[in-house]
Amino acid sequence: MQGKGPGQEAMETPRAAGLAGVLFALLLAAAIVLIRLGLPEGADAVSAQGFTDSARRGALQTALALVPFAGIFFLWFIGAVRAHVGAVEDRFLATVFLGSGLVFTATMFGAAAAADAVLALAHPPGASPGLPTWDFGRHFAYTLMTGYAMRMAAVFVCSMSVIGHRLGVLPRWLSVLGFLTALILLFVSSNVPWAELVFPAWSLVLSVYIIVASGRTRSRLTASA
Repeated sequence: MQGKGPGQEAMETPRAAGLAGVLFALLLAAAIVLIRLGLPEGADAVSAQGFTDSARRGALQTALALVPFAGIFFLWFIGAVRAHVGAVEDRFLATVFLGSGLVFTATMFGAAAAADAVLALAHPPGASPGLPTWDFGRHFAYTLMTGYAMRMAAVFVCSMSVIGHRLGVLPRWLSVLGFLTALILLFVSSNVPWAELVFPAWSLVLSVYIIVASGRTRSRLTASA
């Protein structure tokens, strides 16, 4: 079997990042929507009685099953992007990029664990947890997700946008979109429900761009060969 040349590796790495990013974006968006439906806020969260609803419990169980896979694909996405950037990466930005991505993943898992704890409160099956316990678990899960995980996501998006802009691997419009996404995640997501969906939306746009750009590069190299 012949080895892969540098050009082929350079093409395949960003494509792998794009595929991982698409899977991460779809899984994370689905998990966020299901958590929002399973752990309601506002008027629906005043009483814990609604938590015994089978549809809400089912939505939350499905979300908790998706979160670990979203984290796996996110880590794959980070690794593929860093491998593509390689030796030309800025060490400061690379450290912020990697660190924020790892903290985001850990915090996302923590939010999922908190939601799982709320799910386990109804014991025996069909019972309703006490209102103070319900409120604690629900607020804890949402604080981890919207207050901490999304702010780490903002740092991740911002550092990725700066790296892409400095190295010229991202177009200007995508870098600007990244900065706007980071601002929303920093200052809006903790106060506006569903605003956290801008992170998987940005991840999907970035990943699709990486796949398309990788395909164009592959076509040019094939044509010039």
